[in-house]
Amino acid sequence: MRLLVLGGTAMLGRAVAAHAVAGGHDVTCLARGVSGEVPEGVTWVQGDRDTDDGLAAVTDGGARWDAVIDVSRQPGQVRRAVTALEPVAERFVFVSTGNVYAVHSGLGTDESVPLLPPLQGDVMEDMTTYGEAKVACEAAVLEGFGPDRSLVARAGLIGGPGDASGRSGWWPWRFAHPVGAHGAVLTPDDPTLPMAIVDVRDLAAWLVRCAATGTSGVFDAVGEPDTLGGLIATAREVAGHNGPVVSAPAEWLGEHGVKEWMGEDSMPLWISDPEWRGFGAHTGAAARAAGLSCRPVAETLRDAAAYEEVRDRTDPRRCGLTDETERRLLALLGH
Repeated sequence: MRLLVLGGTAMLGRAVAAHAVAGGHDVTCLARGVSGEVPEGVTWVQGDRDTDDGLAAVTDGGARWDAVIDVSRQPGQVRRAVTALEPVAERFVFVSTGNVYAVHSGLGTDESVPLLPPLQGDVMEDMTTYGEAKVACEAAVLEGFGPDRSLVARAGLIGGPGDASGRSGWWPWRFAHPVGAHGAVLTPDDPTLPMAIVDVRDLAAWLVRCAATGTSGVFDAVGEPDTLGGLIATAREVAGHNGPVVSAPAEWLGEHGVKEWMGEDSMPLWISDPEWRGFGAHTGAAARAAGLSCRPVAETLRDAAAYEEVRDRTDPRRCGLTDETERRLLALLGH
């Protein structure tokens, strides 16, 4: 397969390119080249998708592609790609997100949940319109290539090596480096919250397989159903932690400035907002029926933690409690 990856230097795009070239495919990545290098064996073509001729190097001169895989969040970039590549590519695989859904309170949900309205315009100015921007991107792909030549993968929480957000690496890393007395670690008292992690390598492998086989459709590309309590317990096991685990209720954590999900002084993966508690509850049954296979989450967390140990400290983790904050909160709880 001649595969064109739009990107290929950041977490998921790089994993896609690496898996595809390892599988014997002819892989080209079109990227600006500012986020890193493409994997060995991949052809890199420099291009800026924000310009009208940014895709010329992969569309002119009789270029033909069996498949394109795109991870962009900018509607203008996706619209330009669809217009330029539809005449020269057989199919288009677009990586979207579960943030496209208008409702996140349901449990055991699937792809039938209503969508947000699409973003008007070509540019997502900030993350407050991330879901709407991805809805617009999906619409451009499905309209331009048609449903039979398109695959839309609405990814859930992606974790594993290369997770610069730190969401999948925080808990095993913290259990390996506790800061509380006698190794105490603070956790939210919310063990039944639905939450799942899809390993970046498993998602990449599935995207490449779908591109090669011509699989079409819209899928929730999520990890095996799990809970926050289950993920935290696995993280503790991975780290070999045997100190105290101190759980605090949502109201107390909120009163003391602890944020949900991610951001400064946050509890990663935790969502107490009732309108968002179903974000991690999509079943992913359709994607698994279409071949998405997930490794044990312990492996994902172990490799995410290993990445935390060696990651570039000039790119700070974007979630978790600081050591000072966690010590202070544990002291307030008597630990």
